[in-house]
Amino acid sequence: MLQFKDPLKLRTKKIVFEDVYSAQDSGTLEQLKELSSKRVSVELINENNSITDAIAREMSGGLTSQCEQDIQKLELYLPLLENLVQHVDLIGDDPRIDNLRFELGTVLFFYGAQLREWASQVLDTDLVRSATLFRKAAGVYQYLAQEVLPSLQGVRTPEGPPEATSSVSSIMNLICLAEAQIVTIMKAEEKQTADGLLAKLHFGVVQLFNEAMDFYSTASKECKDISPVLMDYISCSKVVHELRSYKYMAQAIKTEGQIGTAMGLLKLALNKVERNIGGMESWRVVIKQEMDTIADLLRKYEHENEFVWHEKIPYDHHLPVPQGTKIATCIPYRPERWERTLALKI
Repeated sequence: MLQFKDPLKLRTKKIVFEDVYSAQDSGTLEQLKELSSKRVSVELINENNSITDAIAREMSGGLTSQCEQDIQKLELYLPLLENLVQHVDLIGDDPRIDNLRFELGTVLFFYGAQLREWASQVLDTDLVRSATLFRKAAGVYQYLAQEVLPSLQGVRTPEGPPEATSSVSSIMNLICLAEAQIVTIMKAEEKQTADGLLAKLHFGVVQLFNEAMDFYSTASKECKDISPVLMDYISCSKVVHELRSYKYMAQAIKTEGQIGTAMGLLKLALNKVERNIGGMESWRVVIKQEMDTIADLLRKYEHENEFVWHEKIPYDHHLPVPQGTKIATCIPYRPERWERTLALKI
């Protein structure tokens, strides 16, 4: 899997809730102060914290991973924030509701990014957990795109942050689903799953990245600040898994005795790769490795065909078309609200 880290920055101003919202009673004031305190903990995720690892572990109840500790801070803040959003929304005409929804949207986007980062961190040690975390992150982004951000459509501008647009959350949803499927494929490859199925699973990843490309086209029109590196990541990942799909497809067809068709598929796969592909050097290295693998396999098949089978290579339009299978699904994000009554002055 190609590696692409989100910036992981919370891009909203500091908030002191008890200064913004007037409480009618002491209980509500305490809840607003608690919300502000939890918000400060979230803000500190982006800063170089001076506390020791031992203190951080104790404060988090024994969590050893920095990423887990940060996720816990977000999971303590979000239910309180959801509760405030619900109460202010019930007031009706409060103009501050858009600011609150923007806060909720950016924090949820940050939460999804942290889950995705954690999934990447455990990839080498626990494939099942990694896939689960990618699916959980996908669910957060799906919830954002469908339930939170559409209400801000009328108030945002092209100069606003990309994470405040539904299309960007849809991109990240599809990326996380693709990454969850890649992890599932890694597990399947460990079990030596049949080449035909692996080909379909890899092409399912290609289809997910194709969908992400479509949303990127929309997002680039909606916001000026979207990173082109994100598109490079999608494009390079698509190339890697398209190459792998063709490789497994060729191997499956060769097993069926159709070496000419297998060679045609390998040639087609190499010809489909753009020569001046962008992206990070480490991504281009992976693509080059995949191309070298296919070229070696093609030479092997050509040598065998020359001495044994003497089959002709079909024209491209006579070759079988890759079929994709998408099996990764979101784990739905279900917002938790601490059902506390807030008495706010209108």
